Amino acid sequence: MKIANAILYSQPNKKIMMKPSIKRLCLLTITSFLLFSCVSRKEIVYFQGLETAQHQLEDNVAKNVHIQASDLLTINVSASEPDAAIPFNLTVGTMSQNITGMDQLGLQTRPQMQTYHVNKKGQISFPVLGTIKVSGLSAQDLSDKLAGQLSTYIQEPIVNVRLVNFQVSILGEVNRPGTFDVNDDQISLPKALGFAGDLTIYGKRNNVLVVRQEDQKKSYAYLDLTDPETINSPFYYLQQNDVVYIEPNKAQIQSASYNRNATVYISIASVLVSLAVLLTR
Repeated sequence: MKIANAILYSQPNKKIMMKPSIKRLCLLTITSFLLFSCVSRKEIVYFQGLETAQHQLEDNVAKNVHIQASDLLTINVSASEPDAAIPFNLTVGTMSQNITGMDQLGLQTRPQMQTYHVNKKGQISFPVLGTIKVSGLSAQDLSDKLAGQLSTYIQEPIVNVRLVNFQVSILGEVNRPGTFDVNDDQISLPKALGFAGDLTIYGKRNNVLVVRQEDQKKSYAYLDLTDPETINSPFYYLQQNDVVYIEPNKAQIQSASYNRNATVYISIASVLVSLAVLLTR
């Protein structure tokens, strides 16, 4: 009887002793999950304290994109007398066009503008004007330069210059990495990241690498997207063929050795432990 009573009383006591252990395990699991899931605002929010930054954006934009060797340009010349501008507008035909500028269905087509290739010396060959040095100029600078020279042949010429091969590449921890065509003469780093669907939550926002090639020389800079002074960097506005790389943060690097959904599993485990506590009461 004494042995039976000892067994009888030992079982409830053992059950009572298990409760604090399970509760501690539950608390530890939940605490671990919270530590994994907590991210500082300073690591996520862009351009914190922007109102205190010294703005120099206009100067950065003005000095941003300039023409380089191997660039492709389209140059359109117009004037009050359209016939006077014809010799300065080179066009190319397509297989679907005939000499009269009509397509196979008999509909009038818009001629395709000829592109000008900037050679290694930074020059293009322009109708009538001959060889022109263009490297180092912005599109607006070249427009003004050509308009001045064409004024000898055309009254009040209007020149529109566009950089055709303006592309930027966004790689690393973004939602849609790739190479993107830029139709505007300027593009900021945030806008370029918008093309790529912005950074993932695993992207390192305070160490964004921008690699640039100018006149056969490469340069680079690391930008902090959480720092408002980044808007004053010469790399804030991108140039043609810039490469932007988003480095993964420490959590993502460490997750390479285990399942990316570990925090989800921890959350599920915490729920199961909570249920176990309730059932053992």
